[in-house]
Amino acid sequence: MILWINGAFGSGKTTISYELHRRLPNSFIYDPEKIGYFIRRNSPKQIVKDDFQDYEIWRTFNYSMLKTIHNDFSGIIIVPMTIVNPQYFYEIIEKLRDDEIEIKHFTLLASHETLLKRLKRRGDGINSWPAQQIERCIRGLTQDLFKFHINTDDLTIEEVVDQIAQEATIKLLPDNQSEIQKKIARLIIKIKHIRI
Repeated sequence: MILWINGAFGSGKTTISYELHRRLPNSFIYDPEKIGYFIRRNSPKQIVKDDFQDYEIWRTFNYSMLKTIHNDFSGIIIVPMTIVNPQYFYEIIEKLRDDEIEIKHFTLLASHETLLKRLKRRGDGINSWPAQQIERCIRGLTQDLFKFHINTDDLTIEEVVDQIAQEATIKLLPDNQSEIQKKIARLIIKIKHIRI
């Protein structure tokens, strides 16, 4: 099974994915962004695109890689990745479903104000690329294509994780970490995901 965690930048995809990973014993986090950064670093600057999802090879590679992992790995694959373009959604997610791969897709929604606040906490200003994508993401991701929707404005991380587990009918390990342990773990994840 693949759990695809979609949502605008700042919606909590990475945090939720790592919390799911911590509580799902046989799980693996696959990050499609890494392929985007690889493509950018290995392309002449004249052909570099603002959004690496616009490279056909990014979509093709991620489809192929996820199919390969699914075929060779018996656990749950967790994919934290924003996809707003319906065509790109079809080229990866629906194509995997056509291959009879079970994908549970979740979109984390939040208000414009909440997203800006969360982005600011992680160091992205109001003029940053993620902040400039908020309206496009909110507009696009509320479409029925991107269901199952979870409004995260007033939910804790644990409540979001529990909702995903319930909807995906997966059993989580008990949550035995203290609040301090969780804060430290989440800070480490944030630091590891700072893109320079």
